[in-house]
Amino acid sequence: MKEFEHLMSVWQGQPKPDKLSVDEALKQVKKGIRGITSKLYWGIVAMIALIVCAFIITFFFAFRSPATIIGILIILVTMLMYLSLIIRHYHILNKHDLTQNPTEYLNTLKAYQKNRSKVIGWFYYLFMLLISVGLALYFVEVLEDAPLYFKLVTYGSIILWFLFITFYLKPRMFKNEEEKLNLMIDRLIRLQEQFD
Repeated sequence: MKEFEHLMSVWQGQPKPDKLSVDEALKQVKKGIRGITSKLYWGIVAMIALIVCAFIITFFFAFRSPATIIGILIILVTMLMYLSLIIRHYHILNKHDLTQNPTEYLNTLKAYQKNRSKVIGWFYYLFMLLISVGLALYFVEVLEDAPLYFKLVTYGSIILWFLFITFYLKPRMFKNEEEKLNLMIDRLIRLQEQFD
């Protein structure tokens, strides 16, 4: 009997889950979304600048080899695909007002998270493959007259850079963004549960 009373006192002594302030929760979610959309916005700006540079290189520099032009065109098409993907993600996060309908916004965030994790998985590897092929074709002519050691250093550093991005940087970046999305979704779910 003493154990039951002790168990009841421990259970009743547990702190009650604090109510989430509506204004504070919405403010935190807006801040998190603003951070993600800001990164996407600057990613769009940077990608447009890179596409313009690649376009200028392709059409205003005289290349002898068609492989070089094909390589640059592969890079351009890949960057356009990536640009369309991040513009779509930017519009998904920016198209709804959180304060108008938090439930609809929560559903949008869940759909965005599911879609992003699915798309990013296969698209990232396709992106890296196409960029690698494009750069390899581009460097065939550019490094044609370069000494062998310079070619090895160039190709080796590109391979190391892609491996670093793929196996070190990519998992950390996407894990960080995933955690932020999970936190925002959790806050909105807790807020929704308070009113149910």
